[in-house]
Amino acid sequence: MTWGGGVALLALLGLSGAPAAVDEAYRARVQRWRETREAGLKAERGWLSVAGLFWLKEGPNRLGAGPGRDIALPADSPATGVVELRAGKVTVTLDPGVEGTIGGKVVTVAELGPDTSEAPDVLRLGRLSLHLIERGDRLGIRLKDPEAPSRSHFTGLTWYDVDERYRVRARFVPYETPKSIRVPNVLGQSVPMPSPGYATFEMQGKGVRLEGVLEEEDAQELFFIIRDLTSGKETYPAGRFLYSDLPKGGEVVLDFNKAYNPPCAFTEFATCPLPPPQNWMPVRVEAGEKRYGH
Repeated sequence: MTWGGGVALLALLGLSGAPAAVDEAYRARVQRWRETREAGLKAERGWLSVAGLFWLKEGPNRLGAGPGRDIALPADSPATGVVELRAGKVTVTLDPGVEGTIGGKVVTVAELGPDTSEAPDVLRLGRLSLHLIERGDRLGIRLKDPEAPSRSHFTGLTWYDVDERYRVRARFVPYETPKSIRVPNVLGQSVPMPSPGYATFEMQGKGVRLEGVLEEEDAQELFFIIRDLTSGKETYPAGRFLYSDLPKGGEVVLDFNKAYNPPCAFTEFATCPLPPPQNWMPVRVEAGEKRYGH
């Protein structure tokens, strides 16, 4: 949809004064997006259901409830078994009488594909689900439980009011060839991600440059990991996520009304990327999702 030149003009002039009147159709679209965002978070297998993350050691890792387990399940789970890591391959063997499923098929022994593979596996044990994740040279089991306290005690998201001045039409500057940039994460790692270029615009009288990355080779969106002067105050300290359509005609539309918190804002068992230094914005972005529970 064409939004005309008003937003671009405001971006050039900088944000100041009271919020401009918001087009009601636009407000409704943003509100529907926000409702979908919260519904996904609260879904049975959404991020609020994450109940544990267990990094695997080489050899056997005991699975089950109770003390002495490397992969600790909730106290009411009868499932027991072993998850074995050998030379980068992970195999789960369930104890006799324990049944699990992968893709709807009953298994008692299975090799697990990680979330970085073309065919990641999810092991279901009753209401629980176990995902093998790969982060650099580390492999771990992420546990999801729809009865996790983070889900049952969820208090809802809070947002800044929709402000159309924060829907910015930015100039996109492509690299001659996509370059690899280092993106830090909460594990202390630095992960290379491909960047096709950067967006540049003016906000509040200051020049801003944001480098976008592609999460997959055939990604249809640009991913921006950002931090601004509200971070650690009104918004999540580690920064926020923002997606945009791919550039068109040398421009990209950045709608900060849809900036949102990473999973780490809701669970300690996520492995979120952090904003690279070049994406630390020298302005206050009073738009999008606020700090959870603030």
